[in-house]
Amino acid sequence: MSTEECSAPAPAIGTIKKNLGLRKNGKQWKESKTPQRLRAIGVRKTGWQKREQERQQRVAMKEREREMTEERKEAIRERVRRIKERAEEKAEKERYAKLSEKMHRKRVERLKRREKRNKLLKER
Repeated sequence: MSTEECSAPAPAIGTIKKNLGLRKNGKQWKESKTPQRLRAIGVRKTGWQKREQERQQRVAMKEREREMTEERKEAIRERVRRIKERAEEKAEKERYAKLSEKMHRKRVERLKRREKRNKLLKER
């Protein structure tokens, strides 16, 4: 017999594997995994300046959104405050109108002044 019959065809250039010996876990039939290379799957690193600039843009945008929502909330608070003040003034006028039906006009005015004075003292 000749030795030419036993020789195997030469493997392709990219498929040559280095023999690393027996595997520790005993699973020689399994293919060894290779480390994942991010560039091989198309992930490219961005430069530090670019990432920092994008981060600053995101921070600025969030700050602007926060300001806009705060302005909106402040406008709503102001509107509610004005509505409440008007309702209080209307209720007070109605109350004084009822009092003026029962009492003399000058006495009602004195009561108004006294209540305003007490109100100012309470607010302090």
